[in-house]
Amino acid sequence: MTMRTLLRGLPVLAHDMPSFDPAAAPADPSALFVEWMAGAINAGVDEPHAMTVSTVDADGMPDARVLILKDLDEDGWHFATSSASAKGLQLAANPRTALSFHWRELGRQVRVRGMATVADPAVSRADFLARPQGSRVASLAGRQSDLLTEPAELDRELDRVRERLAAAPDLVAGTHTVYTVAPHSVEFWQADAERRHVRLRYRRAGGEWERELLWP
Repeated sequence: MTMRTLLRGLPVLAHDMPSFDPAAAPADPSALFVEWMAGAINAGVDEPHAMTVSTVDADGMPDARVLILKDLDEDGWHFATSSASAKGLQLAANPRTALSFHWRELGRQVRVRGMATVADPAVSRADFLARPQGSRVASLAGRQSDLLTEPAELDRELDRVRERLAAAPDLVAGTHTVYTVAPHSVEFWQADAERRHVRLRYRRAGGEWERELLWP
């Protein structure tokens, strides 16, 4: 069996999915996102706050990875990473960012496009201290995306960091940074088994949001 045959045989949108009436959508995309996030949580979606964060490197090539949404407020969508990581360096050079959520169980996607800015250092510090210990240890070890010559090297560094953290529980990684994505467009995509997908896009026009339907 070829890979193409294997993939073509897999079911697509073969489960029950909720309806979506764009005419009843709120004026602000953040309000609809909160509603959809609550629906994903209630539906038992695993890690509904996981999202793909896409950036652009120095050669203009897109780069993507999955991170966790940390917050949503009037300023935008928030996530955290090391400013010294590949994505941190990419954001410093080009703050254009895209966020993508996919809730398979509901047949829903949300696509956010905008500009990323660095949050206040106090916000980044508070976020770091609120992280689980394993996450703090990994961040304090640093060197994200550097070449790893041998796994034992990682184990030794993590052991050293655990000792440092035990001696100084409030230790914070200096590169840990919260980024805020201020959106200029947010699209809500509701799948339909008959492929009559509903796509509602909010687009920033001055200080207001314009809503428009897109062909599926």
